[in-house]
Amino acid sequence: MSKTRLSTGLQGLDRILNGGVVEGYSTLLRGPPGAGKTIAGLHFLTSGDDDETAPLFINLGEPNHYVKETAREFDLGPENVTFLNLSPTKERFVEAESYSLFESAEVEQPSYVQRLRDTVEELEPDRVLLDPITEFRYLTTDEHQFRKQILSLLDFLKSHEATVMLTSQASESISDSDLQFLTDAVISLDSTPSGRTVRVSKFRGSSFQRGFHTYTIAEDGVSVWPRLTPDKEIDPSEYQLDTLSSGVPELDELLNGGVETGTVTFLSGPTGVGKTTTGLQFLKEAAAREKRSVLFSFEESKHTLLHRAESINIPIRKAVENGNLSIVEVLPEEFTVDEFGDIVRSAVEDDVELVMIDGIRGFIQNVRGTRGSPYDDILRIGRYLRSQDVTTIMVSEVNNITGDFRATEEGTSNLADNIVFLRHVEVNGELRKVIGALKMRTSDFERSLRELEITEYGLRVGEPLPKLRGILTGTPEWNETTNETR
Repeated sequence: MSKTRLSTGLQGLDRILNGGVVEGYSTLLRGPPGAGKTIAGLHFLTSGDDDETAPLFINLGEPNHYVKETAREFDLGPENVTFLNLSPTKERFVEAESYSLFESAEVEQPSYVQRLRDTVEELEPDRVLLDPITEFRYLTTDEHQFRKQILSLLDFLKSHEATVMLTSQASESISDSDLQFLTDAVISLDSTPSGRTVRVSKFRGSSFQRGFHTYTIAEDGVSVWPRLTPDKEIDPSEYQLDTLSSGVPELDELLNGGVETGTVTFLSGPTGVGKTTTGLQFLKEAAAREKRSVLFSFEESKHTLLHRAESINIPIRKAVENGNLSIVEVLPEEFTVDEFGDIVRSAVEDDVELVMIDGIRGFIQNVRGTRGSPYDDILRIGRYLRSQDVTTIMVSEVNNITGDFRATEEGTSNLADNIVFLRHVEVNGELRKVIGALKMRTSDFERSLRELEITEYGLRVGEPLPKLRGILTGTPEWNETTNETR
């Protein structure tokens, strides 16, 4: 039987948990001080339906007024939450000479335990947050008693059909491994120099997205951004095989008709050689065919891109105005890598068919929260887009204008289905541009080089250049004695 899921109040976390927490389960939310556990717990409490019974916040740590102010600050509806302030002390606990919370009705319970019982039985809350549960650890004589109390508490709440979230002050000095063992799900929040991460390490009887994901805390509370992974691939039989033309006949000849849809194409070359302009030409042609596209610009403003396109007769402004093309300007440090991944996912879910990332180096420099090699993140995004049958163009800038030939920067070429390279060459004292195809995984292509010109009338690609030699060696030269016939 499928288990009923309840939202955590955090859309991204629900996606990681494949639908949310399981109704009636207990979830441990652990992390160091300042990780946002209380705020995340308030999201959970206030995300229920309007017809649910009142959610219950059992406060075992901070003063009640502080918790309520926090809820109001993040607009998390404190008026709908019952706050039970227990904040137990050792003196009150020892005074009652009892270490079993709910084991027997005949045992005289401390007053705060009775208050908890009375409140739960009166409210019958569907959602309960205990913050922080680790306060009970200081009120017991040993670990066995602590574990016994927590089990009694969880059993009591479960008998009242409550879905429970407990927070734990995780630290190196105090282990909470016993709490991880006792609860049904474990979610860890952490803060690193590169950003905040969330990880699910346990979810009893349920699947979830493994690994580290990003979360942020802003004025509207906690937001979780799942790592982008190609986990839901489209059935290959559903692919609509097609070729995206560039709209430039000579370039299409070079590429055997254009690039196949659903593939990843790298436009590679040094600065100023025309990579972005070539990409814009494909976007313009896609818009003309009523295909929806999005350009993520890491290096130029939207205004500059539109102005540049108009000046060279690549009319994309109309496509922007009618909604066939979106230009997203990504500012430095604006997004974490997983936030950007979520934007890409949203575009795909909004039926975008072509995505252009301009460029890879800007992505690495602008996004924050990368883990390991930043190239791994761009590879993950590219694989996700390919798995969703989205045509992808990535602008890859190489450092060297002259010298040894490099198609792409290290660690990314294996992602590319197609590699189109653009280079500067010197011919008879004049600096010119050439374009060629190095790789096309799904089709044949022309092995020759062609001259590329960016004019006021648009992108112009010339006839093959049989006299040009040495591009791949890094020392191009013009051989006048070469036969010009193909």
